[in-house]
Amino acid sequence: MLLLLFLLSFQEPPPFLSQMEGRPQPPASPAEAPADWLLAFVDVETTGLVPGYHEMIDIGMILTDVDGNEVDRLFIRLQPQHPERTSEGARAVNAFDPDRWRELGALFPKEAVERIVSFHHRAARGRSVLLVAYNSHFDAAFIDHLFRGEGRTWRELYHYFILDIPSMAWSLGLRHLDGSALTKALGIEDEPHVAEDHTGLTGAEVNVRVYQALRERQKGR
Repeated sequence: MLLLLFLLSFQEPPPFLSQMEGRPQPPASPAEAPADWLLAFVDVETTGLVPGYHEMIDIGMILTDVDGNEVDRLFIRLQPQHPERTSEGARAVNAFDPDRWRELGALFPKEAVERIVSFHHRAARGRSVLLVAYNSHFDAAFIDHLFRGEGRTWRELYHYFILDIPSMAWSLGLRHLDGSALTKALGIEDEPHVAEDHTGLTGAEVNVRVYQALRERQKGR
């Protein structure tokens, strides 16, 4: 055991550590220079609730300015390495089926990461980006596992801080945790609840609508 620990101490750190630690900090905050920042509204669909055991099967991403005006969007499907781990609860929500996913052009993890990185650099054009999600720790954890599985880190794309939509609503007196309840309270369109039509992109779209509605509500206070 001591020999193993000794040998492990000489292993090179994974590449994503240097990527994360070497990334320069933005020169100004969104409060000081809003035009230099974007928001990435992200939603993922998965084979279950446990990152690292379950896997991402699609991701939707909408980039906006800090006021919520759309800049660009991305949607990709991913083919998981362990489809047999799909929970029945997840399947009921997103209708995941390995054969159907292949027919729809699902990507393997390496190509998916490359597509996300390419989209980010093309759309962001050097601006700093904040990740925004509903129940953000869930989405961030699955993205983290996807990137680290390919020896990378999603921190090479996004700022250290993450914004959480229910926390924004909570600060305005809306204590709803369920997304459908929140959209109803705000009087905006919810996302589809038919499994075949429910994707990460429809989730990202409703996240943008919620954000815009919350901004309007805040202005009226």
